[in-house]
Amino acid sequence: MGAWEDGTNGTDRTDGTDGTRGGQPIRPIGPIRPIIPPMNRYQRQITLPNFGEEGQRRLQESSVVIIGAGGLGSPTALYLAAAGVGRIGVVDFDQVDITNLHRQVLYGTKDIGEPKYRAAGRRLNDLNPDIQIEGHGEALTSEIALAILADYDVVLDGTDNFATRYLVNDACTILGKPNVYGSVFRFEGQVSVFDARTGPCYRCLYPDPPPPHLVPNCAEGGVLGVLPGIIGTMQANEAIKLLAGIGEPLIGRLLLFDALQATWRTMKLRKRCEQHAAVTQLIDYEGFCSPMHENDITPAELAGRLNEVTLLDVREPHEWNVSHLEGAIHIPLQQLPKRLAEVPRDKEIVVYCRMGGRSAHAQHFMKDNGFTRVRNLAGGLIAWARSQEPSMPVA
Repeated sequence: MGAWEDGTNGTDRTDGTDGTRGGQPIRPIGPIRPIIPPMNRYQRQITLPNFGEEGQRRLQESSVVIIGAGGLGSPTALYLAAAGVGRIGVVDFDQVDITNLHRQVLYGTKDIGEPKYRAAGRRLNDLNPDIQIEGHGEALTSEIALAILADYDVVLDGTDNFATRYLVNDACTILGKPNVYGSVFRFEGQVSVFDARTGPCYRCLYPDPPPPHLVPNCAEGGVLGVLPGIIGTMQANEAIKLLAGIGEPLIGRLLLFDALQATWRTMKLRKRCEQHAAVTQLIDYEGFCSPMHENDITPAELAGRLNEVTLLDVREPHEWNVSHLEGAIHIPLQQLPKRLAEVPRDKEIVVYCRMGGRSAHAQHFMKDNGFTRVRNLAGGLIAWARSQEPSMPVA
């Protein structure tokens, strides 16, 4: 079967049924081939002590789903495909942007503007045509997470926001799946394996999310391009150990890396599942991580008041160029202290960013500087797009 590109050829089926898995469409990228015996491609792995043909067979018969094909997902996907993991799922709703390329090495300049799951699938199939790549070109939500993750052996978290991390953790806890976790910020990264069956889960490390205005993301705080490569490669290493049944996974340990000092530290984690809320069902994670405050405004509320408010977009220029709300003033957060006089005070102000974190920073700063009517768009432009303009791309 040929490569799935735009869904028009009716070849979404990968499992011989109705073209869905758990009720969700599956998008194979590249031809579907049966699992093959070990070949020369894997000879350097097969010769390893305690790995051998049995380890390679385990990889070929296993599956991994990567949540987020960005800075962490890029090296992870490349190395898992090269190692011969038989089936790899890629979950990502975003498109390739030029600002991705300094760290998201899965893509090239020719891929700019392309959905990441498609560009990733082509690259991975070129790297190893003997494995199966499945693309899920939608955001992971509570409605579809269990159906998607249930069909894979290992879940790899390559996301960049707390809401999705809690969602991945809770879905893995309910399904009994290992969650290979990684995160990066500026010059530091961390890696662990969460598995509530035998050790701590993500909630044991972070029982509650921090306030959104205290959590700068990579767009605001930056990230050294090589850092996701280091951490993502470590995630791939953990996934291979789990699938091949070798070594000692990072269950109960958090590995911390400082790129500037070139140091690694290991923190022991204790299973504390009895100390946090029991995970029995998936919830509204946007609301959990960004609870509504008195001065927040929902997308539905804003939609009915667009002519009554001043919109302030505090995202970066490349994000603004992809999409923005009509009539908004654009002042990136870092420039706001010097450009505060450009914001009129005659109307109520609604500040927004991608997910609500940077705009919460802006809201607090503006209130400290005499603005009395400032509201934050809850969930940011992503929440607006989901509920008001589903076709709107969000960088």
